[in-house]
Amino acid sequence: MQQPTLARDVVALWRARELVAVLVRRELAARHAGTAAGVVWPYLQPLLTVAAYYLVFDIVFSMRLGAGAPTHAVGTFLIVGALPWMAFCDAVSRGMNSLLEAGGLLQKNSLPPVLFVTRSVLGSALIFGPLLLLIVLAYTPLHRFGLPVLAVPALLLLQLAIVWLLAYLLAILAAALRDVVQMVGFLLSVGVYLSPILFPLSMFPAGWQWVLWLNPMTTVVVGLQSVLLQGAWPPLAVWGVASLWLAGLALVLNGVVARSRDQLVDWL
Repeated sequence: MQQPTLARDVVALWRARELVAVLVRRELAARHAGTAAGVVWPYLQPLLTVAAYYLVFDIVFSMRLGAGAPTHAVGTFLIVGALPWMAFCDAVSRGMNSLLEAGGLLQKNSLPPVLFVTRSVLGSALIFGPLLLLIVLAYTPLHRFGLPVLAVPALLLLQLAIVWLLAYLLAILAAALRDVVQMVGFLLSVGVYLSPILFPLSMFPAGWQWVLWLNPMTTVVVGLQSVLLQGAWPPLAVWGVASLWLAGLALVLNGVVARSRDQLVDWL
């Protein structure tokens, strides 16, 4: 019985794990090459952004959310969703463009294309992962490090899996049709408004809340809000919808990889 196409790519990644590590190191080095701040700069940008949210909304203006919100402080609420969203956008954008950027190399070498998508996604994870850990360490003492904090690693791994599947799918589609890059860039710019990042899920009209779940990051954001803002376990809807996203993306990606395998390098 022939092994599924996506499974073969995962096996190829494992066999080339040392090469993946080298590619990720080069990816991280390229991000801060030529900057005075060096390796600090990629971490400093998102950290300053979330610090600005807290300073402006909680300290300067003391803005508050209404009843039904996971917390009343606006800046404190925004940080929990904004940082994972920045990580999502960075990984998806870089992963989507990874095959286009590696086109010349892939035409000269018979390397698995999945290596370059994985390089971009893992490079982004190594930048935003420590920052997300800082946020977790800052929020969990508010709930005395309750047991729900154990759900955070699962939520972050869930985000990584969704991002990898989505980035790989978009990378292949972008190779076939360059318009995909512009379209996805637009969707990422408006996607923050179609997720419970800028406002609590409860503030969205009840009859239309299902629209927010069409954003793959809603599952992760709602889960993190439950754990870090309320000290509660993520609702079952988080795991159910996330499972649907993972299964759906894996199924579609498996078909796309199978159909594009013989033509992908030509598209690049």
